[in-house]
Amino acid sequence: MKLKVPATTTNFGSGFDTFGLALNLYNTFIFEEGDAFGVEIEGEGKDLPKDENNLVVKVYKRACEVFGVSPKPFKLKQVNRVPTARGLGSSATAIVGGIEACVKLHSLDVGLEDKIRVAFEFEPHPDNLLPAFVGGFVICVQNGKLTFNKLTFPSDLSLVFAVPDFELSTEEARSVIKREVSLKDAIFNIQRASLFVSAILTGRYELLKTAVEDKLHQPHRAGLIKGFNRVLEAGYSAGSYAVFLSGAGPTICAITPEDKKDRVGNAMREAFGEEEVKVDLLYLKAVEEGVSEA
Repeated sequence: MKLKVPATTTNFGSGFDTFGLALNLYNTFIFEEGDAFGVEIEGEGKDLPKDENNLVVKVYKRACEVFGVSPKPFKLKQVNRVPTARGLGSSATAIVGGIEACVKLHSLDVGLEDKIRVAFEFEPHPDNLLPAFVGGFVICVQNGKLTFNKLTFPSDLSLVFAVPDFELSTEEARSVIKREVSLKDAIFNIQRASLFVSAILTGRYELLKTAVEDKLHQPHRAGLIKGFNRVLEAGYSAGSYAVFLSGAGPTICAITPEDKKDRVGNAMREAFGEEEVKVDLLYLKAVEEGVSEA
């Protein structure tokens, strides 16, 4: 069996821990029966565990426990195209892959809410996980149960990702965020997150620059990413509609018109280069489908 799980980008500035989007970049997981668990990794994350400490295997075994079936040892080949610890949902692909492997290999009838309950044991961030499960642009609410709405992200928008050559763990990126915020800052983000949704629904892309402004996480994380403000300025100068941290970072994403994506990407790379940071550029689009059999 072969599964492919999309990368995700989240937050979009103002939509902290709320907005998530599936992307046409995938990690693929190939499962074959075996006498013991073993993992082969191709592409990104070659230093990841290749035994039962591998995240896909750990999630699979936990899902089997929760869903009441006995684990079947397998040989797993991971073909990883999603950079690790860069804010593109690499860990979410592994979690979703492990859960779906349990469901498919054991022919289970398990709903999304039960899958998410297992997934939350490993990563309690629905904005990363839900797009990997269901695809599209997802607005998530955490209120003790699974609550979300899925929208179609505009197909005429391109997303350019400047991926620095250093990792930033979610834990480190969260450690710098304030646990309490002012009413003024809360209102600031509520206004802009609402504007973001309305802008993509109505095609008012000129509003996106304002809509991705943020007071809750990006100002605190900027100090962890050399050249952050310079890169944002470069992206806007080159014609982006919006520039923001992808997930917890350090990757920076720009939403652009199709005909300006190359110019924006080059400008962001040059801006990082002025800070002596090397980057890879990814030119991606939103996808409507989440995890699927390849």
